[in-house]
Amino acid sequence: MARPNKSRARGRPSRAAVYERLRLQVGELRERLGGLPLPAEAEGIWRGIWLEEAHHSTAIEGNTLVLRQVEQLLSEGRAVGNKELREYLEVRGYATAADWVYGRGIHPGDWVDDGLISLSEVRHVHALAMTPVWEVAPHPQATEREGPGSFREHDIEKFPAGMRPPAWTEVPVLIRDWVTDARALGTVDEAKLAEALASLHARFEQIHPFLDGNGRAGRLVLNLLLVRLGLPPAIVYKRDRSRYLAALRRADQGDLGPLGELLARAVLDNLYRFVVPAIAGPARLVPLPALETDELSANALRVAATRGRLKAAKAADGSWRSSRAWVEEYVASRYKRG
Repeated sequence: MARPNKSRARGRPSRAAVYERLRLQVGELRERLGGLPLPAEAEGIWRGIWLEEAHHSTAIEGNTLVLRQVEQLLSEGRAVGNKELREYLEVRGYATAADWVYGRGIHPGDWVDDGLISLSEVRHVHALAMTPVWEVAPHPQATEREGPGSFREHDIEKFPAGMRPPAWTEVPVLIRDWVTDARALGTVDEAKLAEALASLHARFEQIHPFLDGNGRAGRLVLNLLLVRLGLPPAIVYKRDRSRYLAALRRADQGDLGPLGELLARAVLDNLYRFVVPAIAGPARLVPLPALETDELSANALRVAATRGRLKAAKAADGSWRSSRAWVEEYVASRYKRG
């Protein structure tokens, strides 16, 4: 007897369903909502994404600052706690690079003459992220030509799963090929977007163009591509570190599915939790995760919708949708019953 899929048994949507939801949500974002709000129009949303990305992306690489310390560091300039200076500078450098990515992702200026990304941007993002920490803790094997923004001139040992990055002499050609393929991302069918992003992200990490900071640079340039496509940045949360690394290993072996699904869910998270609630009026129907509160989780709202207690409609992709006005009405009715 075939063993049941545990994630499906818990009601977790299939990979195909996640891809379809992403396709439908992207279409709605562009056609009905007019695209992402600009940072000046939705400062709180972009700031929330920025803080979380700076925290989680550095935490994946071993940084031990907690979110509260990251917020105080970036908001007030205060290094709270007794961590090593290197850790504060890692977060500061990443936050500076992410801020540049969001701003230049929307308004590229002279950085891009054609396509979605340029080689100079890849190098600049790495330089922004790594310069602060490099000034106090440079890579011990780095030559003068291997600083932030410069390609490595060392060969890299095999990764734990056995994949070996290419020889350093091949990096300039391979990264230029990567940029060429990344520029074509805008022509990809939206149904295949998640795995196209996964392919580009995995290839960047396989090339390993820099001596250090490739994971951080890879996630930053991935988000630069997403913002240029009119989508929110993706945050890989530190709780998903093991899944993320396992997905990268599967991608090294030619299976893009796990990484594509992880990235699709990450983009959907920011569409649901940050973008959609802020730009939709109180009567607009949006996915339930966009309406969850501290008291009512998305799952609780789903149960209420299924039982007919919360006014909601089922979308073509099988997800439930409701509105803030209907949720407020449901909350008020709960208190009356109480």
